[in-house]
Amino acid sequence: MANTSASVQLLFLVILSSGFVFHVTLQPGSCQGDHHGGCIETEKVALLKFKQGLTDPSHRLSSWVGEDCCKWRGVVCNNRSGHVIKLNLRSLDDDGTSGKLGGEISLSLLDLKYLNHLDLSMNNFEGTRIPKFIGSLERLRYLNLSGASFSGPIPPQLGNLSRLIYLDLREYFDFNTYPDESSQNDLQWISGLSSLRHLNLEGINLSRASAYWLQAVSKLPSLSELHLSSCGLSVLPRSLPSSNLSSLSILVLSNNGFNSTIPHWLFRMRNLVYLDLSSNNLRGSILEAFANRTSLERIRQMGSLCNLKTLILSENNFNGEITELSDVFSGCNNSSLEKLDLGFNDLGGFLPNSLGNMYNLRSLLLRENLFLGSIPDSIGNLSNLKELYLSNNQMNGTIPETLGQLTELVAIDVSENSWEGVLTEAHLSNLTNLKDLSITKYSLSPDLKLVINISSDWIPPFKLQYIKLRSCQVGPKFPVWLRNQNELNTLILRNARISDTIPEWFWKLDLQLVELDLGYNQLSGRIPNSLKFAPQSTVYLNWNHFNGSLPLWSYNVSSLFLSNNSFSGPIPRDIGERMPMLTELDLSHNSLNGTIPSSMGKLNGLMTLDISNNRLCGEIPAFPNLVYYVDLSNNNLSVKLPSSLGSLTFLIFLMLSNNRLSGELPSALRNCTNINTLDLGGNRFSGNIPEWIGQTMPRLLILRLRSNLFNGSIPLQLCTLSSLHILDLAQNNLSGYIPFCVGNLSAMASEIDSERYEGQLMVLTKGREDQYKSILYLVNSIDLSNNSLSGDVPGGLTNLSRLGTLNLSMNHLTGKIPDNIESLQRLETLDLSRNQLSGPIPPGIASLTLLNHLNLSYNNLSGRIPTGNQLQTLDDPSIYRDNPALCGRPITAKCPGDDGTPNPPSGEGDDDDEDGADVEKKWFYMSMGTGFVVGFWGVCGTLVVKESWRHAYFKLVYDIKEWLLLVIQLNVARLQRKLNLGRSQHRT
Repeated sequence: MANTSASVQLLFLVILSSGFVFHVTLQPGSCQGDHHGGCIETEKVALLKFKQGLTDPSHRLSSWVGEDCCKWRGVVCNNRSGHVIKLNLRSLDDDGTSGKLGGEISLSLLDLKYLNHLDLSMNNFEGTRIPKFIGSLERLRYLNLSGASFSGPIPPQLGNLSRLIYLDLREYFDFNTYPDESSQNDLQWISGLSSLRHLNLEGINLSRASAYWLQAVSKLPSLSELHLSSCGLSVLPRSLPSSNLSSLSILVLSNNGFNSTIPHWLFRMRNLVYLDLSSNNLRGSILEAFANRTSLERIRQMGSLCNLKTLILSENNFNGEITELSDVFSGCNNSSLEKLDLGFNDLGGFLPNSLGNMYNLRSLLLRENLFLGSIPDSIGNLSNLKELYLSNNQMNGTIPETLGQLTELVAIDVSENSWEGVLTEAHLSNLTNLKDLSITKYSLSPDLKLVINISSDWIPPFKLQYIKLRSCQVGPKFPVWLRNQNELNTLILRNARISDTIPEWFWKLDLQLVELDLGYNQLSGRIPNSLKFAPQSTVYLNWNHFNGSLPLWSYNVSSLFLSNNSFSGPIPRDIGERMPMLTELDLSHNSLNGTIPSSMGKLNGLMTLDISNNRLCGEIPAFPNLVYYVDLSNNNLSVKLPSSLGSLTFLIFLMLSNNRLSGELPSALRNCTNINTLDLGGNRFSGNIPEWIGQTMPRLLILRLRSNLFNGSIPLQLCTLSSLHILDLAQNNLSGYIPFCVGNLSAMASEIDSERYEGQLMVLTKGREDQYKSILYLVNSIDLSNNSLSGDVPGGLTNLSRLGTLNLSMNHLTGKIPDNIESLQRLETLDLSRNQLSGPIPPGIASLTLLNHLNLSYNNLSGRIPTGNQLQTLDDPSIYRDNPALCGRPITAKCPGDDGTPNPPSGEGDDDDEDGADVEKKWFYMSMGTGFVVGFWGVCGTLVVKESWRHAYFKLVYDIKEWLLLVIQLNVARLQRKLNLGRSQHRT
């Protein structure tokens, strides 16, 4: 009996010393149990010293008073011994910055001899280093310093914590402090953590350990969970070290720099249930490591995949098909796979029927790939499936009705594919859990191949939160089956061919919408103000036939697009008070009248404003400072441009064209230093073009001042606008020379950044004015036409190798066309008409292979018109009209030698002219005699009888007429040359 009692006492001591009691009897902030004396005094003193080193702006540690420290917030004691064993001072996510602890960690923590749990995560220690002495807390089993804004390298002393089971240093560091040292982390110290089971170093720069990280972590025999996401690792070893990771069940290696294929050892870890290799540069086939094995061997060696519950390989460069991978999982006796994410790769081929054999699958994510064909009918076998994402592939065909068997389905997104056929209630009738239905395609094509044909009396079994049906035919009637969908927060029926009024029951659903998009339909009627919206909501009702006054909803709407309708009346004067959260407002292309309300100045968050193409009049009010896009074009706005526009320091787009604005440009505009589009065309602005445009607007991409009353010369400062790619100063009263430095507009001579500009603009090219939108950044144009400019065409213009349109017509330019005009290889439009240019047309103009609009008429050009290449297609004689000294095709004037007669030798022109005139007279009289005989006997006689001769005769008459005209033109040209020669001799 004594031996039994001694054995029980010994067992009790073993359990007590092992810390087992910690796991089963601890309660935060309490000292219940056998120990009734409160916490240990030395440990209380240590805690108070620890508190003194901390900053606590929100007084989270205000409870750290009194004798019993076991009752303090975040402090946990052993309920038998009273020793502090746990400090949980994690900042809650909703604490905000003011609720985070900071300061320094006191060395007094070493007096907590029995501390085995320390959590300081999600606080803000503002770049201080992790104390090295934490490595001396030898009883620690749990250490969490994640997201606490420490900095510097991980102290290797942490490797002394041999009892540590859980270590989380995820994103512990402050990026702005010790930038060099933060990249000096290695993993040499990790080998001492022999008891470690959970290791999370996500977001820590381990590039220094990239070559041996796997060897380091493989020395942890108990490791079951490893998170090394975003660690700057670049090497994914082809084989495991001698000691493997057989106990590993969770492995996260996402967002590193692995540039290789998948090594086969990853698929041979039999305890692995979670594998995440997303966001790397992995390439090749997913099963490439087994490419040289037979299918049977491959399936046998990859049998460990049957234990996987989650496989995430998204955002890589995998290619090939997924048939074999699907066969492996479907071949498992009891596949555990619940989530398969292969999105954002280059995988292709058809989806295999074997997908339907993964019976435990809950999430199938295959979006953003190159899959073809339709959805296999076997998809209906996945009775546990909750998420199906197949968007942004190249799939086509019909959507199978077997989708209707997925009773657990919550979200289905098959957008951005080329579906066709008819989708009926049979596809949806059993989807009782469905919340998200997305079948959209970003296209405004009128050819809608997928038809949603649902009976008007069908009542859905689900309550959707998201409906996204874009560019598929839902109409012509507004879908009645939506009448019981009163939980919607997103409704998109864009380009759905609905030509109807919105029924009254829809307005009464009492929805709290985040997004409403009914754009690009033919909906009509008035819009009531009764709709309710959630905060930061977006409304698209554009491109319909809505009429009546503008609807104004609750202040929650942030983006409102009502363009291209028939709304009329004034903009409500109190729009600034009723919708103060607006950041985007588009009321363009309606029939609004009246003035622009001054209350718009109260829209403090407004960034884009488009009220163009209406009938608005009056002055331009002051706009909020954050606005960066303003389009008031095509209205009746008058008076002067307000100087208040100069306060818009974020302004990037200012379009005020086609109004009645007048006066000089206010100098306050020079404060808009970020502007890149300035369109003031079609107004009555006067005065000189300000020099400060070129001095204070260095980012200007488009300057359009056409059709105004500007005078004076073109300022040289415009040549400094190195980003300018559209310069339009046409139809003004500008005079003087074209600046010689125009060739410095380097944006028209270099490759254009396709991301640098998004917008729309009317541009005169190819003889007509067109609106450019998505490709506006590709347009390179200079239009200085219809002014009073003089002097030569600057040779520097030929430096602009990407110039597409050059229009200098209707000026007083003299001199020659630049000889190296062929340097403008991107030129499509060249208009130099109605000037006083002289000399020959440079032969190089024929090498402009993109040229499709040319006008050189009404000048003094001379010589032979170049031929060949692109000029063969520009055969309209009007291109060269009123250049008397030009000759050659396509005009009728022939050049000397074109008729076979040799050119006259130099110095004998006068005599030859007289001889040539005599010859021409003889031929003239001979032709007259011949014409009489042929006309009398041939025309009056035989032509009455023979129809084919009649046609031949009239052709002859036409040829004679053309010959006579040529003789006359040559004589006139010779006479002019004689007169010019006489004037030159007289001057001499």
